[in-house]
Amino acid sequence: MIFGGKISVAKINENFVKMPASYLFAEIGRRVSEYEKNNPSADVIRLGIGDVTLPLPAACVEAMKKAADEMGRAETFRGYPPDYGYDFLREAIKKHDYEARGVQIEADEIFVSDGAKSDSSSIGELFSDDAVLAVCDPVYPVYVDSNAIAGRAGDYEGGKWSRIVYMPCRRENGFLPELPAVHVDMIYLCFPNNPLGVSIPKRELQKWVDFANDTGAVILYDSAYESFITEDDTVHSIFEIKGAETCAIEFRSFSKTAGFTGVRCAYTVIPKSLVRGGVSLHKMWSRRQSTKMNGVSYVTQRAAEAVYSEAGQREVKAHVEYYLENARIIREGLLSAGFEAYGGVNSPYVWMKTPDGVGSWEFFDALLEGCAVVGTPGAGFGAEGEGYFRLTSFGSRENTKRALSRIVDKYGR
Repeated sequence: MIFGGKISVAKINENFVKMPASYLFAEIGRRVSEYEKNNPSADVIRLGIGDVTLPLPAACVEAMKKAADEMGRAETFRGYPPDYGYDFLREAIKKHDYEARGVQIEADEIFVSDGAKSDSSSIGELFSDDAVLAVCDPVYPVYVDSNAIAGRAGDYEGGKWSRIVYMPCRRENGFLPELPAVHVDMIYLCFPNNPLGVSIPKRELQKWVDFANDTGAVILYDSAYESFITEDDTVHSIFEIKGAETCAIEFRSFSKTAGFTGVRCAYTVIPKSLVRGGVSLHKMWSRRQSTKMNGVSYVTQRAAEAVYSEAGQREVKAHVEYYLENARIIREGLLSAGFEAYGGVNSPYVWMKTPDGVGSWEFFDALLEGCAVVGTPGAGFGAEGEGYFRLTSFGSRENTKRALSRIVDKYGR
């Protein structure tokens, strides 16, 4: 439109202009595509993106078929699902994921969604634009990028955002973050950690809960990988920690637990006792979801409910054990070849040190060119990830063994 002889241009969100040109996994995809184009006969093995390879549990497939049949009959057809999730799924989550561990979470404190990635990025809408956030470094990029889009990150300078408080996770501190020395409003924690593959001891997590309650911060706790925990000195939910109900929000997902990466179902727990500035964050999220969500499909939620059936639990356990065995193969193979390797015990990820001080992206290219194996450069997760590399155990057993054989043959001592 023209006003006074001048063209009126729509105002855009300039925070996008500040961001790095490419999302980490998009850049990986671009490099792999270019390599495959130049090497059409190459047998590329992907141990980069954390996408599952085993088919859905049979119990979930049968539940989906039954639900689909119901949708095809007038007397059992369902239209819009509830904004927050069907009661049958919320009650199953409450019983199996919380009550079974002695945690008192009410069904209406559980919000079913299409993914933990969506929720962990959208949760920022509950906080002011000038809220200060703290993240681990290395970190799952979505936490940072979503807040940068919202204008909460400041300016991108030297590989870091000026208004974000980074909490270095280094080998010297067991890859665990230290409490911030400055005021923060939002604290993103992910355990078992992506990308580091480490878990956090219960006593350490208690420190974070106490800190948040003392300072008024809110912990945004991503426990998408809780089903991979094998050791006793940790917790599956932050709400197993005393006082967490007044300072924490928890994100959970069926993606890695039950292979729902292509189905999409997750949930977020916000206790009613979580209040900041006199306002209930539970009520805020309820309002947000009813405004922006039309719920998750009936067919999908029936599949998620089947995860908690006797057959579903048996099959999910077998899937998790399969991927954990892959992780063991990767970790022990790397260690035997002389690499430093971490994680892979309570997590599907193995975090390795690149050889001879080689940069993360340089090692990515060398591994692709020399072994036709794809991993994820540690630098893509933050400055502290430089010099490290992530491998995922979500491939097939055959491909996992073949990839490790190639790596050991090329780099083994």
